[in-house]
Amino acid sequence: MNNSTIITGTAGGKHVVAGPLTTELTNEASPSLLRNEIDDRIVKIRPMSTPIDQLSRWAGARLCGSMIVDYYSVDTKPTDTKLKVDYEEEGISGAGGYPIATIFTENDSMFEPSETILVPEVSGYESDGTTQMGALVLYVVSKPESGGLCVIAANGKRVEGEANCVPSIPQGTQLVRMGRAAAELDVQTAQFEALPTKSRNYCQIFKAQVEQSTFQKIANKEVGWSFSDQEEVAIIDMRLGMEKNFLFGTQCRVYDANKRNEVLLTGGIWNQAGRQHTYTTGKFDSNALVALSRDAFTANAGSSRKILIGGTGLIESINKMEYNKVITAGDTVTKWGIDFNELRTKFGTLYVLHSEIFDQCGHYNDGFVLDPEYLTKYCHVPFRTELLDLKKSGVRNTDAIVITEASCLVLRYPQAHMRVIAKTA
Repeated sequence: MNNSTIITGTAGGKHVVAGPLTTELTNEASPSLLRNEIDDRIVKIRPMSTPIDQLSRWAGARLCGSMIVDYYSVDTKPTDTKLKVDYEEEGISGAGGYPIATIFTENDSMFEPSETILVPEVSGYESDGTTQMGALVLYVVSKPESGGLCVIAANGKRVEGEANCVPSIPQGTQLVRMGRAAAELDVQTAQFEALPTKSRNYCQIFKAQVEQSTFQKIANKEVGWSFSDQEEVAIIDMRLGMEKNFLFGTQCRVYDANKRNEVLLTGGIWNQAGRQHTYTTGKFDSNALVALSRDAFTANAGSSRKILIGGTGLIESINKMEYNKVITAGDTVTKWGIDFNELRTKFGTLYVLHSEIFDQCGHYNDGFVLDPEYLTKYCHVPFRTELLDLKKSGVRNTDAIVITEASCLVLRYPQAHMRVIAKTA
């Protein structure tokens, strides 16, 4: 006989006295303590149907003390912009043989003195100033208070007898920010600090309830259909609903007049992604896949292995492709309890998975590139089941449980994730 008793400590903690610690007492005193074992059981229930929820459970969740989750994410400084106004070449003289030109970009603030700029669409020149060679490279000398950038050309053009002039650059030309270049006596350079951006999401309370009447329980059955079987079906349905919210939900507060209470809805990761790729339906070939892979893995876009989850139309287009030495289809890979088809390109590896959730939510031809390294789940109430004693309360003669979880998903590094959207030709 177990005479164990739970007492409250001086700081609100729970202590067991006069007997051994049992799982029953553990669940009573600390319901979330055995959460890992609960999640281990949940992830085995049809994982292929709910890949986002599956990934978040496999990686583990962070407990949060509020239904409102504030989190910080850090992106990177912009790498390119465009010329705002045409620059016409001038044969002006300059100190040290390098004429200074003033250019105006669409985002002058991203550049600092001593940085170099690549102009891929404009040719640079050899030392004679007339023979074209490579792309033009500029050096930022200063940033006038009136706006624009004062630059000199590292491989400029000879104009009206003056060497190393900045050649003409048309409006809309791409400018790529490169590294800094310091002089021998420089000790300092322009300051650069990165601050995380604060974002917010709401935990949504997900629930499912299972009941079985006393007569249903004791009745003879042709097949073994127990209360546990009903509970498993309820969990499947609950996870399918959670999957849709985690993907396409909209973060908001709504007021339920019948309940006279506020309800929090969680925001899905579809709208949290920092990047977007568009392709044309009916024209998804190897070139289109290379372009998708390029956008998914370049420009400081996180890991070299990511997950591509797509609707039927997108996955069908991928399956119809002819693979070559550049794009190869590997064997089935099992990760996080899910079976993926591996797709390798020179940019990175995609683990491809079909999801009917996309079809059901109006994204038949769309997809989502997810970097699992930067997916975080927050739980205010971890997944748990509670017994409802409806008999003693005089409600119904049934055995009943209610399944609850209050949680949300956030993308820590939005630029590592990408929406894939189809457009008609």
